[in-house]
Amino acid sequence: MTDTPTPRRFTGRHMTGVLVAFFAVVIAVNVTMARFAMSTFGGKVVENSYVASQNYNRWLERADAQARLGWDTGVTLDAGRHVLLTIRKEGRSLEGVRASATVNHPVGRTTPVALDFEPAAGGVLRSVEPLAVGRWRLDLIVRHGADEARYREDLQ
Repeated sequence: MTDTPTPRRFTGRHMTGVLVAFFAVVIAVNVTMARFAMSTFGGKVVENSYVASQNYNRWLERADAQARLGWDTGVTLDAGRHVLLTIRKEGRSLEGVRASATVNHPVGRTTPVALDFEPAAGGVLRSVEPLAVGRWRLDLIVRHGADEARYREDLQ
């Protein structure tokens, strides 16, 4: 005589367990993702979107004027985490460049910090203070005579 297993019936309790498990997973994932989203991004890109829209055409004109300057920028970090800035025009270092910058955390976790630059060897400008370890957004203003250009770089 062979014992054949009798199939188990799928009851309402089984269906209730499946539904509860499914929705528990969905809710847990949603709560986790919402928590990550709220803790990493403040949600504010500009203070006032209407005012920003009024300046949009001026920003486009400034970007066109900056592109006509023909400057090539290089922003790197040295071993001591000092910001190194190289400005070139037609492959040669641009002499007499002045630069100022602010650095802050990309999502606003820290207050902006001003960076001062000093000339270094080879036509490079080097920040006086080193950057702390982490991810930073560098807002850079470069001036040469009456010309001005603004750049934004992400550094790590």
